[in-house]
Amino acid sequence: MAEEEQTQLNYVVETVLKKRKQKEDWAIKRRERRDARRKRKEDFKSAIKRPEQFVKEYRDKELDFVRMRNRVKLRKVSVDALKSKLLFVIRLRGKRDMHPKTKQILNKLRLPHILSGVFLKASESNLKMLLMVEPYVTYGYPNLKSVKELIYRKGCGKVEKEIVPLTNNEVIEQTLGQYGMICVEDMVHEIANLGPHFGEANHFLQPFKLKCPERRLSVSKRPFKDGGDTGNREEHINELISKLN
Repeated sequence: MAEEEQTQLNYVVETVLKKRKQKEDWAIKRRERRDARRKRKEDFKSAIKRPEQFVKEYRDKELDFVRMRNRVKLRKVSVDALKSKLLFVIRLRGKRDMHPKTKQILNKLRLPHILSGVFLKASESNLKMLLMVEPYVTYGYPNLKSVKELIYRKGCGKVEKEIVPLTNNEVIEQTLGQYGMICVEDMVHEIANLGPHFGEANHFLQPFKLKCPERRLSVSKRPFKDGGDTGNREEHINELISKLN
C-alpha cells in the first residue's frame, strides 16, 4: 500500500511575523502623531484671532442686543392670545453672536446648552423673556403624550444637589410626597394640567437633554410662522419633540 503523500502546511517564519507586527505598530504610532500635530495646529489657529474677528464678534453681539430691544418695543406679548398656558421650550442655537444679556436670560430659563428643553408656565414675564431670546429658542404647546414621553424617557430630578433619573417612584415620593405626588404618573398629571404645585414639580425636574438627530438641524433665525425654525410653533412643537426625544 502506497504511503499517502503528506501535504506540508503553510507557515510564516517567526522573524517575518515580528517584523510585520513592528511595522503595524509603527504605522499606528505614526498616524497618532500625525493626528496630534494636526489637532495642535487647529487649536493654535483657533486660539489666535485677528483684530477683524474681534471687531466682527463685538458688532454681532451689539446687533443682537439692538434687535432684542427692538423686538420688545415693537411686539406685544399677551398670555390671553395663547392657546395653551403650558409651554415647552427648546434651545436651538449657540452663542457666537450672542450678547451677554441674551446668555443671562437663557440661563434664567434654565437653557444653558443647545438642545436642552424645559416646561414653562405662560406668564407675561416668561413670554417677554422668550421674545428677547427668540432667535435662539423655539417653543409651543406640548400635548399629554409629549409630556409623558419626555418625563418617562429623559426625566431626571435633583435630590440633595445630585441629578438622578426618575426610574424609582421612591425618589419622587421623598421629594414631592408632601405635595401629593408619589409616582411618575402624578408628576406627569401635575405638569400636563398645570396643577397647583406645578412650580415645585417643574423645579424638581432638570432640563431635558434632547438628542441630536441623524441629520443635524439647519436652524434659521426667522420665526417658524415665516418659514424659519425659531419662535412659537404652537402644536407643531410635538413633532419636534418626537424627533429629538
